[in-house]
Amino acid sequence: MLRDSIKAAQVAAMKSGDKPRVAAVRLILAKLKDRDIELRTASNVPDDDTLVIEVLQKMAKQRRESIDLFRQGGREDRAEAELAELAVIEEFLPAQMSEEETKAAIAAIKAEVGAEGMKDMGKVMAELKARHGSELDMSKASGLVKAALA
Repeated sequence: MLRDSIKAAQVAAMKSGDKPRVAAVRLILAKLKDRDIELRTASNVPDDDTLVIEVLQKMAKQRRESIDLFRQGGREDRAEAELAELAVIEEFLPAQMSEEETKAAIAAIKAEVGAEGMKDMGKVMAELKARHGSELDMSKASGLVKAALA
């Protein structure tokens, strides 16, 4: 399970004395704990690995946005700190699909659902997320779907 590997990484980082890595892994575990608390009252709870991947993807997206903003603001030191956290977060995410693989998946789904124009974008995006949600950055995929349907 993914959660177990994150906990093992925390122990390993603590033993090696790698303080930035310990901090990043603790941050991941704290976000997972928050998400677990949110889902206590939910009617349908996703399986644990799906939940962990969702949390990690959200954290990675936040780090990428922060890095861009820090660089625009001339805070390279803060951008480097965010980059270090992003590297730790991405270690636990499944391998991401390349742009070519994403385009091929979009083309296959487009043919399957019979999508012809922008009005069918929701169908294509829903199917793409269902099949490849853990291995795709959906914001990037959105632009590719628009290009394919235009």
